[in-house]
Amino acid sequence: MHVDARGLRFEIHPGGPESGEPVLLLHGFPQHSGEWDAVAPVLHGAGLRTYALDQRGYSPQARPSEVAAYRLGELVADAVAVLDALGVTRAHVVGHDWGAIVAWALAAGHPDRVRTLTAVSVPHPAAMAHALANDPQQKARSAYMLLFRKAGIAEKTLLALDALGLRRLLRDVGDDARVAAYADPLREPGALTAALNWYRAMSRAELAAVGPVSVPTTFVWSDRDVAIGRTAAQACAAHVSGDYRLVELSGVSHWIPDEAPTPLAEAILSRARPTA
Repeated sequence: MHVDARGLRFEIHPGGPESGEPVLLLHGFPQHSGEWDAVAPVLHGAGLRTYALDQRGYSPQARPSEVAAYRLGELVADAVAVLDALGVTRAHVVGHDWGAIVAWALAAGHPDRVRTLTAVSVPHPAAMAHALANDPQQKARSAYMLLFRKAGIAEKTLLALDALGLRRLLRDVGDDARVAAYADPLREPGALTAALNWYRAMSRAELAAVGPVSVPTTFVWSDRDVAIGRTAAQACAAHVSGDYRLVELSGVSHWIPDEAPTPLAEAILSRARPTA
């Protein structure tokens, strides 16, 4: 299905009992709402209603060309507008990778719209900004962003040789079919540029400006994540004033929803399981 919000048309994939408490699922780069395919059924079995959103740049009819259109404030405003369009007053919010950054900022700026937060892989944006500025290991882990911010060069590098660079980036998500399910949509004209514009619009100051989160929060991090180190992960707690849990998955890479969907679903349910 699709929803119209802020002059854009977003693809959204609902599931689970219509009467269930709503869960907004936000994907990361370079994936799409399909990254929740193995997580959502477990949530449905617990009585939750999920809405997996293809975010700005990933929904073909929500793909503005200007880099500034992908700043964090725009991405958060999209999430609020989509909830409005769905008639959802408050939702459990779950985000992975870039989706986690949007989820953190949504919970910080609009706590009245968020029942609980489960952020996956990427810590609170202010914790991330601090680690980028002060932790040499995190700087090294995040060096790939320098390439992603180079317009034209990044696209050429990732799409060359039958999108070999993009497919290598995704190699831990699963088999060749799973890799292709993510890579192929980004080979459509303009799609990869739109996805990379999230990085090009990002500023460390904007990340650092995200305030503390007061809603009940779980952060799920994995010790084989090549993008996010322990320093950033452990700094996350200082930016949550509500009830907070860190769930560490051992032996799992950055691609938690694909690689460890059941432990992730259990972590989400430990926070968001309906009580009535």
